[in-house]
Amino acid sequence: MLLHARDLVQRFDGTTVLDGLSLTTGDIQSLVLVGPSGGGKTTLLRILSGLDVPAGGSVSFDGVPLPRDEAALRDYRRTVGTVFQAYNLFPHLSALDNLLLPLVHVHGLTPAAARERVREPLERFHLAAHAHKRPAELSGGQKQRIAILRALVVRPRRLFFDEPTSALDPEMTSEVLEMIRKLKAEGVQFVMVTHEMAFARSIADEIAFVSDGRVLASGAPADILDRCADERLRSFFSRILI
Repeated sequence: MLLHARDLVQRFDGTTVLDGLSLTTGDIQSLVLVGPSGGGKTTLLRILSGLDVPAGGSVSFDGVPLPRDEAALRDYRRTVGTVFQAYNLFPHLSALDNLLLPLVHVHGLTPAAARERVREPLERFHLAAHAHKRPAELSGGQKQRIAILRALVVRPRRLFFDEPTSALDPEMTSEVLEMIRKLKAEGVQFVMVTHEMAFARSIADEIAFVSDGRVLASGAPADILDRCADERLRSFFSRILI
């Protein structure tokens, strides 16, 4: 994917969250957004995934501009998958029904076709034994992996992850990160917000450091994590990598 974001501005209740943010990547498979809390990472991700429209600026993927009108944005959102921090699973439905619901009611598959589509991914990611359970019966790692599968089974052009491990303990975090590693190996494109720096180093084709509503630096992981001369980045990484 080739991402080009230019002069993005976003405001909420009079507060400027993105302040002329620009970012251009190479032809990459995975982009990881890092930086301090409140710096604009999640707002940028929501714009890239079509959930929000910026107050100003433009975004394109592979030379195709993101639409701004709601009808076209709905069509765009059907082509991507987004995974949130809090899983967003329907608590009254089983894990299986959480997977089937968007396939049937958003993407128009028959119930039989939807069941066939989710069968192999459930087996591949070792979740078939938990398909009958409701979210309250699943561990945090299992819930997040089901949430990732729900985004994956619609066969999206790319996935967007918003700190998918922030609410998990270390063991559950490793389950989710291993799943994302497998998706990377299978060629899935994604953009991810994370504070897992070791994971970012290993999984990202490029890293963008977002702070104060701007991209302060972007490039290969080693260039950002090890060789960046910007004192703000060095100070941030010195704290977070302890």
